[in-house]
Amino acid sequence: MLKKLMMNVLVLPLVGAAALLGLWVAASSLTYDPEKGKSSLPGPAQTWEESKKYVLEPAAYRNENDMGILRYTWTSLVRVLSGYGIALLAAVPLGFLLGASKTFAKCFDPIIQVLRPVSPLAWYPIMQAVFIGVQRTYEIQVGEWAAIFTVAVCAMWPTVLNTAAGVRAIPQDYHNVAKVLKLSKAKTLFKILLPAALPSMFTGFRLSLGIAWLVIVAAEMLTGKNGIGGFLNQEFNAGHVEPIFLCIITIGIVGFILDRLMSLVEANVTSIAAFPGAVRRWVGTLRAPRMEPVPAT
Repeated sequence: MLKKLMMNVLVLPLVGAAALLGLWVAASSLTYDPEKGKSSLPGPAQTWEESKKYVLEPAAYRNENDMGILRYTWTSLVRVLSGYGIALLAAVPLGFLLGASKTFAKCFDPIIQVLRPVSPLAWYPIMQAVFIGVQRTYEIQVGEWAAIFTVAVCAMWPTVLNTAAGVRAIPQDYHNVAKVLKLSKAKTLFKILLPAALPSMFTGFRLSLGIAWLVIVAAEMLTGKNGIGGFLNQEFNAGHVEPIFLCIITIGIVGFILDRLMSLVEANVTSIAAFPGAVRRWVGTLRAPRMEPVPAT
């Protein structure tokens, strides 16, 4: 069993990584320029040599346009999580309405299907125009909020559609039980509909998080904000290819980690859904009056 686990978790992934590195080296060698003494497409060794300062000092802050890779990544993650949170706040109620009301679905589902494929490159100018207007009343950073809301708008659709699908898939028996027990609409929502739809919702959450991480790169490239996307755009404009490879590797690794974390949460969604109830029952036992033992006669 241990041998099989090591093969699947360590050996086979390393074989795949080695094959990819081999293709990278081969592609780099095809672009080798004898006059310059290096390849126009840098290989792994050249990429490391030119990018190692960002990796060896990951949290360094030399200036706004020269930081460690971890600091760039953290800046982007903060924007992603802000936009992702806004996306979920909007997507979950919208998904429930789409799934629970056929009339609402007929009105708005066609609009959602039209807006869903729109690129973040198209949404960003709209968000920028909105927050330029908001800036006349409130002190805000237009580029920052435009990027966050671009992430939110692009990331919300998987959660909307999966939540709606989860609500539609709830068996009629569940609704009948709510009627028999004469549950209020709020109790029906939180005790029956939400737990039943939660697995589908988490599938949407996972997809939305992946899209949010993809969108932030495009949004930061448009805004020029410091972050992993802004760093990539900065190095592209300067003609430095090696740090671009570092950005690509970082984006891929962080995306993989986010997906694994959400997958772990999704696999334990039943336990997570039951946790608040378990806490309430535990608190209830603490508050319950203690019965004094009856002395033996």
